[in-house]
Amino acid sequence: MSWIPPNRLKPASLRVFTSKLAHKSLLSLLAIALTLIGFYPYIRSILNGHTQPHVFSWVIWSLTTTLVFFGQLAAHAGVGAWPTGVAGVLSMGICILAYRKKGDLHISKIDWLFLGIALSTIPLWAITSDPLWTVVTLTAADILGFLPTIRKSYHSPFNENMTMYALLFLSNIVAILALESISVTTVIFPMAMSVAIGIFIPLVMIRRYYPTPHPGPTNTLLPPEI
Repeated sequence: MSWIPPNRLKPASLRVFTSKLAHKSLLSLLAIALTLIGFYPYIRSILNGHTQPHVFSWVIWSLTTTLVFFGQLAAHAGVGAWPTGVAGVLSMGICILAYRKKGDLHISKIDWLFLGIALSTIPLWAITSDPLWTVVTLTAADILGFLPTIRKSYHSPFNENMTMYALLFLSNIVAILALESISVTTVIFPMAMSVAIGIFIPLVMIRRYYPTPHPGPTNTLLPPEI
């Protein structure tokens, strides 16, 4: 669906555009609401000590999500970009909170690589003047940034709160429906995150209910709210 400036529409088309915009705005607000509701129990779980986020994952996610937000705006995503922007701000807050609450601070060489990939997209956008490859690269970096959390969750499956991930999965689906302009640039990030989260949740649940026998010390953390 190509983007057409409202001032170039005929009156009848403008009425249709206005109606669709109102519909898209409602979907965008719903996606934002799902994101806020999802982050609330996650933040509460961090404060209660039940969830220990991988700090570096959230550094990468806050950076990539914020940059993707600007990329979506440049590609005329309109109100459909709002949920991405809100998620970027909340991710920054989670990153700061995780650090202050002494979450998982282990940083490997591959983690630094993911951060470098995310930072490299800024000059890429400036050089090409096209947000497409920037958003594609950021999406890849965001998915790669998931790996430290997957690694941590494999060994400590009860240290992540699944409520947030489930609601973010729904939020990304609704955000796609709220996009004013459908293109690779606007769709790839929420679609990729939906797929990644859709794989992550069952993996963690399998590890919770079918743990691998381990001869070492067991995880003493009680299962938090799912």
